[in-house]
Order: sequence, then C-alpha cells, then structure tokens
Amino acid sequence: MPPHATAHLLGRAQDAGVPQAGCACPRCAAAWADPARAARPACLGIVDDMSGERWLIDATPAFPSQLHDLLAVEAGEAGGEAALAGIVLTHAHIGHYTGLLHLGREAMGVRGVPVYASARMADFLRSNAPWRQLVELGNVVLRVLEPGVRVALGGRIAVTAVPVPHRAEWSDTLAIVVAGPSRRLLWCPDIDRWDGIDGGLTRLVLDHQVDVACLDGTFLDAAELGGRDMREVPHPLAGDTAAAVAAARAAGWAGEAWLVHLNHTNGLLEDDAAAAEWAAAHGVDVGREGQRWRL
Repeated sequence: MPPHATAHLLGRAQDAGVPQAGCACPRCAAAWADPARAARPACLGIVDDMSGERWLIDATPAFPSQLHDLLAVEAGEAGGEAALAGIVLTHAHIGHYTGLLHLGREAMGVRGVPVYASARMADFLRSNAPWRQLVELGNVVLRVLEPGVRVALGGRIAVTAVPVPHRAEWSDTLAIVVAGPSRRLLWCPDIDRWDGIDGGLTRLVLDHQVDVACLDGTFLDAAELGGRDMREVPHPLAGDTAAAVAAARAAGWAGEAWLVHLNHTNGLLEDDAAAAEWAAAHGVDVGREGQRWRL
C-alpha cells in the first residue's frame, strides 16, 4: 500500500473544553473528578506518513497536549522525523488561535513556523499584541489563504479555504478542505447556519468532493445555556447539521459526517446509549478524540 496521509482528531469540544472554567454542572463536575472524562477543544492534526511532517488545524488552549499527541504518532506510521510543519487557522475565537502563544519566547521559542490564515485573520495577528510579537520575532511566518485557492502544505497534502458565516468580531471564518493522496476531509467546526452559504452543506461537500466531513455540532438543544441568549453565540443545532447532512446525501453525497465542537452542555459528549441512539437516528456520528481518517 502506498504511503498516505492521516487526519487525527485531537479534540472535539467547544472552545473552552470540558471541564469549563468555573462550571460545576454535572458533566464538568464529573470531568473535574475524573480527568478521563475531560474533552479538549476541537482540533485536527494532519500527518504525512511518508515525510513525517505534521500540521495542526487550529491552535487551541490545549495546544501543549495536542501538539504532544500529534508529535507522538508512532514512528512506524511515518517515515520521516516528527516535526510541526505548520498551523492552519480557521478564525479568531479563543478556541482556535490562542494556543499560538506557546510558540513564543516564553515557551517553545520556535523559528519561522508557517501559520496559514485568511487575510483578515493574518492582519489581526500582525496588528495586535501579544500576537504581533510572534511575527516581529520571527516565531511565525504568516501565509494568506485566498478563498477557493488550493495551497500545497507539503508534497502530498493541500488545503483549500472556504469562507463560512460566523460571528466576525475580529476575523472572518474559514472552513478548510484537506486533500490527501486519496481522500478529502472538510473541517468546519464553526458556522452560524448552513443556509448562510450558497447551496448549503450540499454544495460544499459535492463541489469539493469531500469524503469525510467534521461539522459544527455545538449544541444539541436550544435551551442548553439556561438564561444566556444563544443568539450571542450562533451555531446550528446538532439536529440542523444532521438535516443538512441528510439533504447532501439525498443529492448524492456518500461521505462520512462527524459532529465536533460540542459544548460542555451537549449530551452527545456522554458517549452513552442515548447519544449513540440519537446519532444513529439522525444519520451522523459523534467525533471522538483519537479517531483517524486516511486521506
């Protein structure tokens, strides 16, 4: 079998992870008591199994452990030396870029790590402290992703940025299509609503010939946040995402659909019979840390 690329799910929770700071809800309390029940923010690792190069898609608050896990992929699975070849960012919400701080002088002190982002995201990093220090000191090199333009990360892996609607206080938001030697994966952990893009999820997965889709499943129920106004943090409900998947399949898409970016309030995090039954009934799967997809 020829060498391939592998996508690794390094986190499946919403930006703040599980347990969430200051939270004593039953799910967070269980995770405080048992670290095995914790969940890291949504993050994807990509490994070229020939060169050993590794990339992260999103740099989360759990960057140290997620990078450790990515670099610890067994040598037998990768022919070359393990190395962080670059980072691809989707947007400027805390769960997706704040891990960049670990690249700086107070931590790793790296030199010249490529960071791929939209033009607006790159400008945000270049213009605001403390992020601009990473650029000024040469810890990172910003590389702009133009919408719809395929960019080679290495000799056998490429990414294409697809703009999606999501609250844009500091930057726009991208979904990322990762193309390996044989298959393509869509990483879209954040979106306001599927009908906010032309043709919805159907057009996205068909136009980009997606085989595996990791999709926004933040909330299961509209009442999850209690007294908070969920319009301040717009996301499709997991059922809305499942409906978008069903529409794509009715139009001929035959790929896998996995829910990621699950809030600490989301019952699908339980990995119990009820969660499995819900997923089966809705024609999707729930992402789990440690999952791998061959690309």
